[in-house]
Amino acid sequence: METITTPHHADAHRDDTAAKLGMWLFIFTEILLFGGLFIVYSVYRFKNPVAFELAHHELSITMGLINTIILLVSSATVAISISAMQKNDKKMTMLMLGITLLLALVFLVNKYFEWGGKFEHGMYPGSELMKNLSNGDMLFFSLYFFMTGLHAVHIIVGMILLAITLVKVKTGAVNTGKYALLENSGLYWHLVDLIWIFLFPLFYLIH
Repeated sequence: METITTPHHADAHRDDTAAKLGMWLFIFTEILLFGGLFIVYSVYRFKNPVAFELAHHELSITMGLINTIILLVSSATVAISISAMQKNDKKMTMLMLGITLLLALVFLVNKYFEWGGKFEHGMYPGSELMKNLSNGDMLFFSLYFFMTGLHAVHIIVGMILLAITLVKVKTGAVNTGKYALLENSGLYWHLVDLIWIFLFPLFYLIH
């Protein structure tokens, strides 16, 4: 009996450690990716200060602020879900994951309306309006659509991870003794939150 249990425990421990290490490496590569984009943005802003200053007034600070608050709260709910799992509170874990998913959906809906407003006025990548903009304006909006769009993709990936985790918590596959998936999903979600914390001031606030 001992011979069977011990290797099984070792395998489970090794898998969890590898999963966490893999997630940290992935997060590191994502930070490098967005870090590079932030540098590109900074360089172009330095070269086109007036155009970037005027263009940023076309964005809604209110919408950006609402989305910032949504992500900060969702980051807290993910942290609470992990804490609840450690206390073996399955119900609270599921509730917090559900709230996080709902907040993520609200974020995407807000982003849809924000982008939709631009699209209605003919402002989108490849449009005639974009082509006729000055070089500085075009750079600003190209970076805006690309970077916030890439962030939205990360939100969707995070939602998929959290939804899978929620199902596994419900079935008992993720539990107090084995919750590496929940921790990794939480880490990923904190990354998504962190990226937006930089995107928001860069595009909406800096004068």
